[in-house]
Amino acid sequence: MVNIKRLPSPIIESYEWQWDGACMGADSSVFFSPEAERGMKRHRREEAAKAVCATCPVIDRCREHALAVHEPYGVWGGLTESERAEILTRRQTAAAV
Repeated sequence: MVNIKRLPSPIIESYEWQWDGACMGADSSVFFSPEAERGMKRHRREEAAKAVCATCPVIDRCREHALAVHEPYGVWGGLTESERAEILTRRQTAAAV
């Protein structure tokens, strides 16, 4: 579950960058998996989402937002849930050293 304490304040300027996202208006099912999706079907959906992200002018902002709030679901900033978890684990490990 997302820790809402990490979310930016509910001020439009905190989220305004999302209006410029390549995903605006896209079907959310491209970015978020249905329950129990596995294997090649999941991989193909994630690759399709990443292809949209690759064209996005706010990909870096999106990625940093997802990492900052520990977004647990979907493809954000061109990263899957597991890729974000791996980055966060590496950051925590590096900070502990």
